[in-house]
Amino acid sequence: MIQLPIIGAVLEASGMMFEKKMLKRKNLDYKNYTVFEFLSIVAVMVTFVWFFWRIDSAAYLAKNLLIFGAVVLSSVLANLLVFYSLKREKISEFEPVWLMQPLFTIILAFIFYSSERNWTIVILALIASVSLIASHVKKSHFVYDKYMLAVLAGGFFFAVELVLSNSILSYYSGFTFYFLRCFFILAVTFMIYRPTFRVLSRRNIWMFLAVGFIWVFYRVIMYYGYENYGIVFTTILFLLSPVFIFLSAMIFFKERSSWRNIVSSAVIVACVAAAIFLGE
Repeated sequence: MIQLPIIGAVLEASGMMFEKKMLKRKNLDYKNYTVFEFLSIVAVMVTFVWFFWRIDSAAYLAKNLLIFGAVVLSSVLANLLVFYSLKREKISEFEPVWLMQPLFTIILAFIFYSSERNWTIVILALIASVSLIASHVKKSHFVYDKYMLAVLAGGFFFAVELVLSNSILSYYSGFTFYFLRCFFILAVTFMIYRPTFRVLSRRNIWMFLAVGFIWVFYRVIMYYGYENYGIVFTTILFLLSPVFIFLSAMIFFKERSSWRNIVSSAVIVACVAAAIFLGE
């Protein structure tokens, strides 16, 4: 089912576009947004997660509980840093630094898992990642303030979370793992931020539920990819997400494309095609 990670890349592109639109609203600060997004994910999942519930006994071992705690902590830090920066930075300044996250994931997976050391796939993934970053970088991006550093740190903590998750995913169903992860993140962020619910309009509620639905299936597909194809191979397939965002902007929003984006998209598609062909 190699198609599933590609569908996941489409979902990631859709989710990112929804998030960008919602974070531009003046009545939503990054603290409220963080809590409401995880509340929407939990609300979406609570309606059906019980049909897919599975936790193996090995998940309760002290070592694995500590890893799960580290996953939650890394994810809390990652989300707070990213949303903090998104509210302040322009998307054009945020995106090139955020695109370091797949590169961090590939490097960490290579370091910590011997099964991820397929040099051909790793090199293709690195080429695609560097091509993606290079297509967005401008001279202004080499000037880092606290918001840009927050994006960089957020991308690193997301990579840490994903690599740690892989070591305990087999003890859960994908739906169970993501539900528990988001439930504990919701609990932590709710206690820290005490959100103001009066800023939620009916339109905002429906948009949050839509985002929640997208992220649920995106993450479950990603976990499926990690377990069946490995972290590096799945990451290279998910690098198609920025290509889908680029194509959507060009086709549906009539945005002008730069030659760097066109070249980068071609390189990514070529690397994905090569990885699929060589990985079979």
